[in-house]
Amino acid sequence: MRAQPNASLTLVTAGMNDVINAQGYVQASWWNRIPATTWALMTAIALCANLLVGFGARNFKNNIGLFMIFPLVISVSFFLIADIDSPRGGVIRVEAKNLVALKINLIQQMEVINSSVSKK
Repeated sequence: MRAQPNASLTLVTAGMNDVINAQGYVQASWWNRIPATTWALMTAIALCANLLVGFGARNFKNNIGLFMIFPLVISVSFFLIADIDSPRGGVIRVEAKNLVALKINLIQQMEVINSSVSKK
Protein backbone atom coordinates (compact mmCIF):
# COMPACT_ATOMS: atom_id res chain seq x y z
CA MET A 1 0.00 0.00 0.00
CA ARG A 2 1.26 3.45 -0.89
CA ALA A 3 1.46 6.19 1.74
CA GLN A 4 -0.11 9.61 1.19
CA PRO A 5 2.40 12.48 0.74
CA ASN A 6 2.62 14.82 3.69
CA ALA A 7 2.25 18.60 3.49
CA SER A 8 5.97 19.40 3.61
CA LEU A 9 6.75 17.06 0.70
CA THR A 10 3.95 18.64 -1.31
CA LEU A 11 5.28 22.15 -0.60
CA VAL A 12 8.83 21.17 -1.54
CA THR A 13 7.64 19.64 -4.80
CA ALA A 14 5.57 22.71 -5.67
CA GLY A 15 8.48 25.01 -4.80
CA MET A 16 10.92 23.07 -6.97
CA ASN A 17 8.44 23.16 -9.83
CA ASP A 18 8.17 26.96 -9.52
CA VAL A 19 11.98 27.33 -9.48
CA ILE A 20 12.38 25.20 -12.60
CA ASN A 21 9.63 27.12 -14.40
CA ALA A 22 11.15 30.47 -13.43
CA GLN A 23 14.57 29.37 -14.68
CA GLY A 24 13.08 28.41 -18.03
CA TYR A 25 11.28 31.74 -18.38
CA VAL A 26 14.41 33.74 -17.53
CA GLN A 27 16.53 31.75 -19.96
CA ALA A 28 13.96 32.18 -22.74
CA SER A 29 13.73 35.92 -22.14
CA TRP A 30 17.52 36.31 -22.34
CA TRP A 31 17.69 34.28 -25.55
CA ASN A 32 14.78 36.10 -27.23
CA ARG A 33 16.02 39.65 -26.91
CA ILE A 34 16.05 42.13 -29.79
CA PRO A 35 19.38 41.70 -31.64
CA ALA A 36 22.04 44.40 -31.26
CA THR A 37 22.13 44.97 -35.02
CA THR A 38 18.44 45.87 -34.94
CA TRP A 39 19.06 48.41 -32.18
CA ALA A 40 21.91 49.89 -34.25
CA LEU A 41 19.65 50.14 -37.28
CA MET A 42 16.90 51.81 -35.24
CA THR A 43 19.44 54.31 -33.85
CA ALA A 44 20.66 55.11 -37.37
CA ILE A 45 17.09 55.63 -38.55
CA ALA A 46 16.38 57.95 -35.61
CA LEU A 47 19.52 60.00 -36.27
CA CYS A 48 18.69 60.23 -39.97
CA ALA A 49 15.15 61.37 -39.20
CA ASN A 50 16.39 64.05 -36.81
CA LEU A 51 18.89 65.33 -39.37
CA LEU A 52 16.16 65.55 -42.01
CA VAL A 53 13.90 67.54 -39.71
CA GLY A 54 16.77 69.82 -38.70
CA PHE A 55 17.81 70.59 -42.25
CA GLY A 56 14.24 71.03 -43.41
CA ALA A 57 13.23 73.36 -40.61
CA ARG A 58 15.39 76.21 -41.96
CA ASN A 59 13.27 76.73 -45.04
CA PHE A 60 10.27 74.45 -45.15
CA LYS A 61 8.95 75.61 -48.52
CA ASN A 62 12.16 74.90 -50.41
CA ASN A 63 12.86 71.54 -48.73
CA ILE A 64 9.41 69.97 -48.65
CA GLY A 65 10.97 66.77 -50.10
CA LEU A 66 12.90 66.24 -46.86
CA PHE A 67 9.66 66.32 -44.90
CA MET A 68 8.18 63.76 -47.30
CA ILE A 69 11.05 61.36 -46.56
CA PHE A 70 10.44 61.57 -42.81
CA PRO A 71 7.18 59.53 -42.84
CA LEU A 72 8.97 56.91 -44.94
CA VAL A 73 11.75 56.64 -42.36
CA ILE A 74 9.22 56.31 -39.55
CA SER A 75 7.27 53.65 -41.44
CA VAL A 76 10.47 51.64 -41.97
CA SER A 77 11.14 51.71 -38.23
CA PHE A 78 7.61 50.52 -37.46
CA PHE A 79 8.00 47.79 -40.08
CA LEU A 80 11.16 46.54 -38.37
CA ILE A 81 9.52 46.54 -34.95
CA ALA A 82 6.51 44.64 -36.29
CA ASP A 83 8.80 42.24 -38.15
CA ILE A 84 10.58 41.21 -34.96
CA ASP A 85 7.24 40.10 -33.51
CA SER A 86 6.80 37.53 -36.31
CA PRO A 87 10.06 35.55 -36.21
CA ARG A 88 9.01 32.82 -38.66
CA GLY A 89 7.53 34.90 -41.45
CA GLY A 90 9.43 38.16 -41.49
CA VAL A 91 12.59 39.61 -42.98
CA ILE A 92 14.51 39.34 -39.70
CA ARG A 93 14.87 35.69 -38.68
CA VAL A 94 14.99 34.88 -34.95
CA GLU A 95 15.72 31.32 -33.88
CA ALA A 96 13.79 29.91 -30.90
CA LYS A 97 16.87 28.83 -28.95
CA ASN A 98 14.90 27.73 -25.91
CA LEU A 99 12.90 25.24 -27.99
CA VAL A 100 16.04 23.96 -29.73
CA ALA A 101 17.72 23.48 -26.34
CA LEU A 102 14.64 21.63 -25.07
CA LYS A 103 14.70 19.34 -28.11
CA ILE A 104 18.38 18.52 -27.60
CA ASN A 105 17.79 17.89 -23.89
CA LEU A 106 14.86 15.56 -24.61
CA ILE A 107 16.86 13.65 -27.22
CA GLN A 108 19.70 13.17 -24.73
CA GLN A 109 17.28 11.95 -22.06
CA MET A 110 15.68 9.51 -24.49
CA GLU A 111 19.11 8.15 -25.44
CA VAL A 112 19.95 7.58 -21.77
CA ILE A 113 16.62 5.86 -21.16
CA ASN A 114 16.98 3.69 -24.26
CA SER A 115 20.52 2.68 -23.35
CA SER A 116 19.49 1.74 -19.81
CA VAL A 117 16.52 -0.26 -21.09
CA SER A 118 18.64 -2.11 -23.66
CA LYS A 119 21.18 -3.13 -20.95
CA LYS A 120 18.49 -4.93 -18.96
